[in-house]
Amino acid sequence: MSIYLNKDSKVIVQGITGGEGTKHTALMLKAGTQIVGGVNARKAGTTVSHDGGVELPVFGSVSEAIAETGADVSIVFVPPVFAKDAVVEAIEAGIPLVVVITEGIPVQDSAEFWALAKAKGGTTRIIGPNCPGIITPGEALVGITPANITGKGPIGLVSKSGTLTYQMMYELRDLGFSTAIGIGGDPIIGTTHIDTLEAFEADPETKAIVMIGEIGGDAEERAADYIKAHVTKPVVAYVAGFTAPEGKTMGHAGAIVSAGAGTAQGKKEALEAAGVKVGKTPSETAALMREVFASL
Repeated sequence: MSIYLNKDSKVIVQGITGGEGTKHTALMLKAGTQIVGGVNARKAGTTVSHDGGVELPVFGSVSEAIAETGADVSIVFVPPVFAKDAVVEAIEAGIPLVVVITEGIPVQDSAEFWALAKAKGGTTRIIGPNCPGIITPGEALVGITPANITGKGPIGLVSKSGTLTYQMMYELRDLGFSTAIGIGGDPIIGTTHIDTLEAFEADPETKAIVMIGEIGGDAEERAADYIKAHVTKPVVAYVAGFTAPEGKTMGHAGAIVSAGAGTAQGKKEALEAAGVKVGKTPSETAALMREVFASL
């Protein structure tokens, strides 16, 4: 009852000894995530301790961590200047999933590790960068999403925005979620709305999907085309940025409206043309989902 992540996923933390890595490793453990170690070349051979007597080994490389633990997921809590090397290392090691939390990674760096993943045949899925990660409630959290917002349920959620991910999970906590993914708001990201829609469509336990987009680019318009052609499950959407001034980046590096392209209204119209109900606010979007779900 999930996509990409479940209770059997074995997770390593790149940057496990840093401030963010330490804090969120503790929270991920508390959420039930099976964390099996971390990576920091300068502290290889040491261990880090967490509540409950958990001792996690620190490895010198991702490949060593995989060989020793069987890890199949990595999460990157590494400063922007070192993030590309960390993601490249994970891809070169062939890990199936790498979640890149770091924000402020130069677009060229993201383009390079995205291209490497493609050149390797897509054996490594990247979620992010600049994202809250992925959570399968009640099973595993790989990211920074608060795990106590909601429980397991039949709704799939894909969102460009971290905070709107959290809000929608809270708004629909009465229904619950199969998996919720924040894909990030940078111009180049590893996993798109379309990738996630395809996975939710194939997941037998996901009965309906919430998609959250924002101004800038054409990802939502392309997702609308994909929904029209390939998605049979009901989709409800919200597009952030109706009041954003044209030509100004709002929050995310990818959220910029230029020459009339990428507007919230244009995205709303494209989605509605594909049969997607679009809310004007997160709360209205949640209400639409409840209506849709009640009719299933």
